[in-house]
Amino acid sequence: MSDRKQFITVMVVAALFVSWIGWRGFEVISLNDRLMADTTVASYPYQHRVLRVEGDTAVISSLRSHSVSTQQALATVFPGMRHLADTHRDWQRAERELAQVQARAGDVVLAAAGVKRVRWELDENWYHLQSMKSRFDTAF
Repeated sequence: MSDRKQFITVMVVAALFVSWIGWRGFEVISLNDRLMADTTVASYPYQHRVLRVEGDTAVISSLRSHSVSTQQALATVFPGMRHLADTHRDWQRAERELAQVQARAGDVVLAAAGVKRVRWELDENWYHLQSMKSRFDTAF
């Protein structure tokens, strides 16, 4: 094969790869735009977002996981609730609201073409930023 044909083949493969990467980024941006357009999801203090798309599965950020309880998550979002008893009705209301918003975020993403499943992933970066913000706020 001539050098020219090899070069063209490599460039076509590279262009296809870059296009695929760009499409995946566009897909994530498009899904996040859908989330921000939904008033229920967008008005919640924590912004659920699509982190990536793996095949037909959208990976969405979450405050909860096996290692972070709902109460820990809500105490981070609503620091003023930390002093309330575990059985206080505000905790129950906040838990219901978080569950409803997370379910709504999942429904919004599932309504998009090409997405058949969602998977929730703990937003460790958000917790890290909240911790840094808390330390910064207490320093001044």
